[in-house]
Amino acid sequence: MAGKNTLAISLFIFLQMTSLCNSITLSTSSRYIVHQPTGKRVKLACANWVSHLEPMIAEGLEKKPLKYIVNQIAKTGFNCVRFTWATYMFTRPDYYNLTVSQSLDKYGLKSAKAGIARNNPHLLHMKVVQAHKAVVVELGRNKLMVVLDNHVSQPTWCCNGRDGNGFFGDASFDPTEWLHGLALVARMYKSNPAVVGMSLRNELRGDRQNEADWYKYMQDGATTVHKESPDFLVIISGLDFDTNLRFLKTKPLQINLDNKLVYEAHWYSFDNPADKWKSQTNHLCASVTQNARNNYLFLLTGNNSFPLFLSEFGIDQRGVNEADNRYISCLLAAIAENDVDWALWTFHGSYILREEKVNLDEFYGVTDFNWDRPRNHSFLERLQLIRQINRDPKSSRPTYYVMFHPLSGQCVQIGKNIIMANCETATRWDQHQDDGPIKLMSNPQCLGVTGDGGQARLSNDCSSNGSKWKFISSSGLHLGAQDGEGKYLCLEKNASDGTLVTKKCLCVGDNLVDFPSCAENPQVQWFKLVPANV
Repeated sequence: MAGKNTLAISLFIFLQMTSLCNSITLSTSSRYIVHQPTGKRVKLACANWVSHLEPMIAEGLEKKPLKYIVNQIAKTGFNCVRFTWATYMFTRPDYYNLTVSQSLDKYGLKSAKAGIARNNPHLLHMKVVQAHKAVVVELGRNKLMVVLDNHVSQPTWCCNGRDGNGFFGDASFDPTEWLHGLALVARMYKSNPAVVGMSLRNELRGDRQNEADWYKYMQDGATTVHKESPDFLVIISGLDFDTNLRFLKTKPLQINLDNKLVYEAHWYSFDNPADKWKSQTNHLCASVTQNARNNYLFLLTGNNSFPLFLSEFGIDQRGVNEADNRYISCLLAAIAENDVDWALWTFHGSYILREEKVNLDEFYGVTDFNWDRPRNHSFLERLQLIRQINRDPKSSRPTYYVMFHPLSGQCVQIGKNIIMANCETATRWDQHQDDGPIKLMSNPQCLGVTGDGGQARLSNDCSSNGSKWKFISSSGLHLGAQDGEGKYLCLEKNASDGTLVTKKCLCVGDNLVDFPSCAENPQVQWFKLVPANV
């Protein structure tokens, strides 16, 4: 019986593999990920999907058929999945020899087992590694790219600084075993056309972390993956929970991966409480954005630039976390401005088992608890501009700018009125200099002020005060111009009809300095001029 099951499973995976029709190989060109060999830009717009917790099974398979889940990932606008794995799944027999059924039995997960038997019966008797591979194959069948992420060593929830999985030499993080696991996974997926890259390790952290070991083991890990699968992107994380790569400014990683090296970072609201975000929104946005520039966004600039993959960011999609609600507009402005590759945390709406809790809700999940529908449609709509390729190194078109409103995810469009609309049809603007006009591209007209509460207008006079726009808050996201009385008014999206209006600037004094504390939410007035050339 076991032999027949093994043969059936192998045939199932083989048939799925042969149905994959489009193979894509990625490389890097300066700060961009590009298609090899054309050099045309490919942008990773990914969702995370977890398979590294104790059962070692992709979340949601007990609630919906695999084909349904993968189809939903594609339908909600993602082109890629950052799919997690744990080292022990591939290196230790007492883990990789478990079937899906046995792994669920190990933790007494009877309901989940019944759900998989109902929704994905073909997976139940696969080994956990085979089930992992089956998910990747199905992602490829839907033309979704896959980044394999080594999330932990011992299958468990991540992360805290002393969980044994944080840094090389920790109780569950043996460097030799880690390298062996990277080699096994790279070799296993080498011929799978869906897999475009491997992330070496998620969120290095803890008391042991140090730069010397980081350089040694990241180089060893990158070399290991590249040797086994030279077509894969090799994605390298930093220190301090993947928030710190600033040491690369003075000491670059000395390794030749034939244009396959990508760095990754994470950006959440966790370090600042909601009351601070609520009272100091402009100032805090400026601070965290500058911190991101100092710690990892700098990699996108200069003569020795590299692609940066923002492999985790996200919010509580119920809208109840005000720190998340404020930070995400700030982050979306930075992602759009820099046209960064990214992966949202997360797609899955629940966990089979997380931190000893069975069938736990994931409030950061795109899908709802029952995996029936998106949890928050309006949040997905806010991602429209960052999904697009806005800059392509192969483009011969001149650079233009779109005016992005991160709170809504919309862009300014000139029609009968000046309105907020889909960014695919955004009006194009020339580059703006602080305290200068915001001019239409290839048109002498510019944006002008009409008065407090009035609709923004187009003007033929681009030299008057009402057509000279300054960045007037520390966030760098308020655009204000003087009215006829010399007072600054800021651009704002009108909540009632979506038109662009000019109103008294929020949380900013007449001296153009942020209020030290502000009870209003200035994000309705945040705009970012985003460069594009496609």
